Amino acid sequence: MGIPYRLTSKHIAAGLALVLTTAAAGQAGADPASERRLESGKQLAMARDKGNCLACHAFDDGELPGNVGPPLMYMQQRFPDQAALYDQIWDATARNPDTMMPPFGKHGILTEEEIGLIVEYLHSL
Repeated sequence: MGIPYRLTSKHIAAGLALVLTTAAAGQAGADPASERRLESGKQLAMARDKGNCLACHAFDDGELPGNVGPPLMYMQQRFPDQAALYDQIWDATARNPDTMMPPFGKHGILTEEEIGLIVEYLHSL
């Protein structure tokens, strides 16, 4: 039957090092185009002349956030489907006619592409 395999602390340490190295390589090797898109979305969300999300929402490292809307965190759990988040930004009044959130897409405040970038960024929070 062969020699029985015996797991030692040396084997466990080597396996753990492999897992950590692989995870770090995955983070370090993030797609530069994706990183640029996330940064563009963040800038749009924080821009006072565009998304202006900070006027009503607290999120990430935004300065002087508002508190009228909910904090923008755990967005993947709150909006598992990015299309629902897109629709919310496009026209929040479709889901809630009494919302204070402006219909950014419907009123031409943001383009479809800009909303897409903001959705990608918010979904990363």
